Amino acid sequence: MSYFITELRLRNEPLFLFGLACALLAGIFIVLSQVSQIEVSGANAWLKPFKFAISIAIYSWTMAWFCAYLQDFNLALFNWTIIALLGFEIIYIGLQASRGQLSHFNRTSPLYMALYSAMGIAASLVTLYTAYIGFRFFAGEFPELPTYYLWSIRLGIALFVIFSFEGAIMGGRMSHTIGGPDAGGGLPILNWSRKFGDPRIAHFIGMHALQILPLLSYYILKSTRLTLATAVLYGTLAAFTLVQALQGKPFHKI
Repeated sequence: MSYFITELRLRNEPLFLFGLACALLAGIFIVLSQVSQIEVSGANAWLKPFKFAISIAIYSWTMAWFCAYLQDFNLALFNWTIIALLGFEIIYIGLQASRGQLSHFNRTSPLYMALYSAMGIAASLVTLYTAYIGFRFFAGEFPELPTYYLWSIRLGIALFVIFSFEGAIMGGRMSHTIGGPDAGGGLPILNWSRKFGDPRIAHFIGMHALQILPLLSYYILKSTRLTLATAVLYGTLAAFTLVQALQGKPFHKI
């Protein structure tokens, strides 16, 4: 672990520090969730910023690691674009939680609608930038990387991009629940609905292919064929949970 931390900081200090700041915020948010009674849509208000903070930290560290493999890449532009866009998101989500207000799907005022739209634009720009990096991995040659590991990065980014944009389904519906209201009573911390369809499950599974596929490939599979097969199975699982959610079925009826 100490090697990973040291190497990550050497590869990309700005994203390393940004990820660290988000991880520290996640720790603060989870503590607040235990001491604060503020609720939004029937769930503790601090759980949403906790989930976003830890996800942003993991994304930042992952991309810091991957981008070090790219040649002739404007790393500074990527770093500060990500820090600005995702920094805006976590600050706004945390601020709204402190006020007991929705950050997503908030239609109570033109200002909130505009800020929610701004978050959607920020997330889309981050996804498009990640897609560009994926293109660089598909188009470039990386003789220093094992073939199976390279394919895990390529396919992990591809699934991340696909299921990141799947969030538009929730944005278009202005809801993260299908077949019922957005409310509490879901899984602890994650708050995924146990009664109705919830596209956040596919969103979560698909986006974290960015980390899971490379880790499996590099440390366990060590085979291009197994990596490709695992990516297909993983993508199928994410797609299945999405179809199930669109039918209004809860995840535990898989």
